[in-house]
Amino acid sequence: MNRQPPHQPVVVVQDLHKSYGDTTAVDGISFTVSEGEFFGILGPNGAGKTTLIEMLAGQRVPDSGTVTVFGESPWPRKMAVYRRLGIQSQASAFFPDLTAIEHLQTMAGLYDLPRSAAAEALEKVGLGGSAKVRVDKLSGGQRQRLAIASALVHEPGLLFLDEPTAALDPEARRGLWRLLRDIRAQGCSIVCTTHHLDEAEELCDRTAIVQAGRVVALDSPRQLIREAGGASRIRVPGDLLSCEAAAALPGVLGTRQTGADTEISTDSVSEVLAALGAVVDLDQVETRRPTLEDVYLNLTGAEFTR
Repeated sequence: MNRQPPHQPVVVVQDLHKSYGDTTAVDGISFTVSEGEFFGILGPNGAGKTTLIEMLAGQRVPDSGTVTVFGESPWPRKMAVYRRLGIQSQASAFFPDLTAIEHLQTMAGLYDLPRSAAAEALEKVGLGGSAKVRVDKLSGGQRQRLAIASALVHEPGLLFLDEPTAALDPEARRGLWRLLRDIRAQGCSIVCTTHHLDEAEELCDRTAIVQAGRVVALDSPRQLIREAGGASRIRVPGDLLSCEAAAALPGVLGTRQTGADTEISTDSVSEVLAALGAVVDLDQVETRRPTLEDVYLNLTGAEFTR
């Protein structure tokens, strides 16, 4: 279901196609992104996410279909449009021999901005204390923040991020999530590709799930989960409850052995927990609600490639 957002669109994509020889990367994709929205493009490696973001940002020309950004086509390149865009690609380029502040001052100079814009961008992404550290000495998480600072130095209204948390450890990923929430709260629209399901569920107002170059679902993460109707799962230590005993409880749709646990599937968690409370200590019971991963599996029948 493709529900249109209520605000003015900043990106409009209509029937976009792109192929490389016999390989179709983007196959008829359409959607809009509204002002102030955090829009996620979710899919496995090879789904066409990077090609799509490159066409939205004017870095690659589609074979057919249209893209408008702030009401104009991003290609051929128009500086009036580019000054309103910030772009962080998977392979962000740095000046490794420069310090963080020198790198950003160079970026600011490309937009004819004062050197003070570099310091402001560093503070915005939490790197003020690393201003004099050489780029090649920064950690992976710090370099990702610097890449975003480079995209933000000219204060764009729309930010394109291509897998911004790729290869980061869990702590660095969550730190970057906080930064992206802050950026969005300041009024910047964000279009972000990712193959991390939890990331899309945590950050996005709406998410397009892409497989083999096509959008197979588009809505808010919560609504996608609700409409998929996946069952909740309850895990109980197997030595406390067998699959056979669990199957006899009210509200149970199915059971299976998962490692040392008995896993119960149900669409009536409260009913099953009430029945379990009579036979096991609920402190040893783990409940898991449906997630975007369940939605993806229901839609495609395939695991994500990470």
